[in-house]
Amino acid sequence: MSNLETSAAINTEHKISYLALGDSYTIGESVPLESNFPYQLSAKLNNNGLDVAKPHIIAVTGWTTSELQAAIKAESLKQKFGLVTLLIGVNNQYRGESLDTYRKEFKALLQTAIDFADGNKAHVFVVSIPDWGVTPYGLSSGRDLKAVADEIDAFNAINKEETLAEGISYTDITPASRKASTAPDLIATDGLHYSPKMHAEWVDSLTPAVVKALK
Repeated sequence: MSNLETSAAINTEHKISYLALGDSYTIGESVPLESNFPYQLSAKLNNNGLDVAKPHIIAVTGWTTSELQAAIKAESLKQKFGLVTLLIGVNNQYRGESLDTYRKEFKALLQTAIDFADGNKAHVFVVSIPDWGVTPYGLSSGRDLKAVADEIDAFNAINKEETLAEGISYTDITPASRKASTAPDLIATDGLHYSPKMHAEWVDSLTPAVVKALK
């Protein structure tokens, strides 16, 4: 191994590795990759004196809990991570899937996240589901938007309950997402997802807990 390779290996070993699990809100649909919340979180943590690697992301727009589970299994990822985030469930709500199914699959994903964190629950962070009903797409969808909001709240009640029961950090970004109804700059160009500015707000909410746990 050359000196350059040795140096690179040492630097890698000293970085906090980061795994982000989710759907469109994690991958950052309709925003540049470096503007999604995992990349912005990594950058902000580095600015806070932590040595965090770029995130490894397992997330695709449209995924439900079961599809995320299947993708994780298919990837056969053996690595352990110093930081894991989980944000999943909007597509369960959108497709009208049951709360009972969501609870069962979310609990399983939460355990998977803990396993990826090598059993260290303090390094796992769950983020609530944003409310897509406030977006231009939602407003023109013909859906009962009060029902959408109530369903989002019901799914979030489950993921919050299960997260806190495990003693894991929970960050509620849903109220921030609802500000998009009167703040067009929080909406991405597709009219359905959220802008880099909104992703940055989510990071601002998440950062204090992560810094406290990792420093």
